[in-house]
Amino acid sequence: MSELRRELNFWHALAIVIGTVIGSGVFINLPIVASASGSPFLAALSWFLGGLIWIPQIIIISEMATAYPDEGFGYLYLKEAGYPSLAFLYVWTAFLTSDTPSITIIAMSAASSISFFFPVLNETIYARVFAVIIIIILTIPHVRNVKQGGNLQVILTIAKISPLILLIFIGFFYYSSGNLSFVDRNVVDNNNVINLILAGVAATVWSYAGFPNILYMAGEIKNPQKTLPKVLIGSVIGVMLAYVLISLATSAIVPHVDLVKSVGSFANPFLYLPVFSAFAAGFLSITAFISMIGATNACIMVQPRIEYAIAKDGLFFKIFAHVHPKYNTPDYSIMIQSGIAILLTLIGGIESLLGYFTLSYLLQNALVFISIFFLRKKENYKPTFIAPFWKMMTILSLLAQAFLIYGTFLAYSIWGVLSALFLIITGLPVYYYFSKK
Repeated sequence: MSELRRELNFWHALAIVIGTVIGSGVFINLPIVASASGSPFLAALSWFLGGLIWIPQIIIISEMATAYPDEGFGYLYLKEAGYPSLAFLYVWTAFLTSDTPSITIIAMSAASSISFFFPVLNETIYARVFAVIIIIILTIPHVRNVKQGGNLQVILTIAKISPLILLIFIGFFYYSSGNLSFVDRNVVDNNNVINLILAGVAATVWSYAGFPNILYMAGEIKNPQKTLPKVLIGSVIGVMLAYVLISLATSAIVPHVDLVKSVGSFANPFLYLPVFSAFAAGFLSITAFISMIGATNACIMVQPRIEYAIAKDGLFFKIFAHVHPKYNTPDYSIMIQSGIAILLTLIGGIESLLGYFTLSYLLQNALVFISIFFLRKKENYKPTFIAPFWKMMTILSLLAQAFLIYGTFLAYSIWGVLSALFLIITGLPVYYYFSKK
């Protein structure tokens, strides 16, 4: 019987994490954070604190990952904690309401990002067809070889972060422009500093999401006890530093008033650079497209592993446990998830899908963090990385999820949120069917 192999090294794992987290979405969030915080300085501080929120979460999951370095992430941890029903609900929820829709959303965003060159992609039907083509093309290498897919992710990650590194470098020469000292009195004078920072931090959260995705396929990482903590902790610090520098560079180049005006669309700092101004729109369009392709590729690569893990235990549809006899990949799991993502592309819009999966994503995270209280009582729980102050780290992680769940009900359509809750509940009878079988 074919099995998955440990073929991914440190650089593959790092590219998957960075490629999932860092994207062109930062250019969407930059004006939102700037508007909420009221000044370039508070905006940069918000990006810094937004990264700090993730550190306790990363430390907790790093410990659990070294104790159980296998496929499945949340499913695996909840199962080992002694709660197979919750483990099943985790997978059911991820499969229907967060993981698969995320492939759809990012692929559709990739299609719309190059409408600058191909205006026809502003038409919904053509954008959806192009998104389908993207999903199909990116699915093929992951079915054929996990290392091939990892190599592709490394290339795409280098391509997507190169413009960001260029922006940070150019920004150093604009720090004396005077733009960084601007303060929006209409915002600052009507709010206390704490509220401004909280609003700014809340606006950064989704630019940091995606760090745990690598743990879906921990069973294919070489030397996972050493590699995973290094990749997870190193990447969250690196991404936090990058976002702070990108925020400062953008605020130094673009006047704050102009930056705030771009709320709801991409901020384009290259438009304010003499060398780039003539082709800035096209440059950002290409940058966004490459970034979205990299994120779509990472999602298609890692997410089907969780269905493979649960199906291998007999608690999910058997077809998902199939491993290709030649390629040693969970081929059917990859193709089925991409197929459902294509179906969602044809029937759903980005806005409704965002509200649809946001709540479930946060509930999944909360379940994972709670599981450590039970795992630490198990005899087979022997992590090689021990989280410092683990109880405090876990409580902070749970508080962060509670804060964001509250924000979800404020930010998104109640029908999108309720539909996610409905699909989560439908997982219970399905679990009892499989457990009885």
